[in-house]
Amino acid sequence: MTDLSTDRSNAANARTIVHLVRHGEVHNPNGILYGRLPGFKLSENGQEQARAVAKALEGHDITHVVASPLLRAQQTAAPIAGPHGLAVATDEDLLEAENEFEGLRVSVGDGALGRPRHWWKLRDPFTPSWGEPYLQIAHRMLAAVNTARAAAAGHEAVCVSHQLPVWSLRRFLQGQRLWHDPRTRQCSLASLTSLVYEGDELIDIVYSEPAGKSDPTVTGA
Repeated sequence: MTDLSTDRSNAANARTIVHLVRHGEVHNPNGILYGRLPGFKLSENGQEQARAVAKALEGHDITHVVASPLLRAQQTAAPIAGPHGLAVATDEDLLEAENEFEGLRVSVGDGALGRPRHWWKLRDPFTPSWGEPYLQIAHRMLAAVNTARAAAAGHEAVCVSHQLPVWSLRRFLQGQRLWHDPRTRQCSLASLTSLVYEGDELIDIVYSEPAGKSDPTVTGA
C-alpha cells in the first residue's frame, strides 16, 4: 500500500535545480543595443558558446528547457534541449529588458549617451528611467523560474534568458539592491547561474562559465 504522506514529504523535500543560461554572442556588426528587436541571431562564436554550455549540461538530469522568445535565446536553447530529447518551450517572462536606447549605439564616445537630447532618459539610475524597472524584471524572472521549477520538480530545468534579467533576479534573490554598475555583472555569455532548491527553499546559487569569461560591457553581446 502506498504511503501518501511519505510521497508528499518526498515531493516537498525534492531537490530541483533551475539553470539560468545567458544566450551566446550575437552577430551585431553595427554595435547597437538591440534589446527586443527581432532577427538578431547568434554569431559563429555564439553558436560555439551554445554548444559549450550544452556539453556542460549533457550529463545532467534535464527534463525541461524553456527560453525567451528572442531568436538568440532560442538558438542557445536548441543544442541544450536536443541531447535530452526535449523540445524548447517559450516563456515571455524570460525576455530581455525594455530599454529606451534600443536600436542605438551606446558605446562611450560615439553613441547616443553623448547626445544631450538623450540625457533626460538618464535622470533616475535607480529605477531606471531609461527602461523597465529592475524590480519588475526580477519579479517576472522569478515567475519564469517558479514555472520551470514546477515543470521539472525533482529534476533540473534550463531557462535561457539575457544578461540584465538574469543578473537582476540573482541580486533580488541574494537580497542586494537592484540598481548597480553594469561593469560588475557576473553573467558572461553562455554562463550558468544555477538555482538549487530543496522543496520550495532556495539553498544555493552556483555560477559557472562553460564558454569562458566575457566582458559584461560589450555592446551587442
